[in-house]
Amino acid sequence: MTNRSTSADFVTAFATGWPENESDIMVLSLTTHKGIQDFALTAEQALLIAKTMKQTAARLAIPKGVRRPGETR
Repeated sequence: MTNRSTSADFVTAFATGWPENESDIMVLSLTTHKGIQDFALTAEQALLIAKTMKQTAARLAIPKGVRRPGETR
């Protein structure tokens, strides 16, 4: 992985959707304490990011005291 000289303290990300005149791209906005970075993604890139995020989220540890949906104790 690349050694980065700076890192975000807090990042929020959201898809702002497809610009009116650019139906072939989706805009992903990342916000940090330093500002906003917008990224234009093709459908293929957006789907790959979504797939990767879903797989990664499934592997995240569940915080203590929190139950998975449908789990009973």
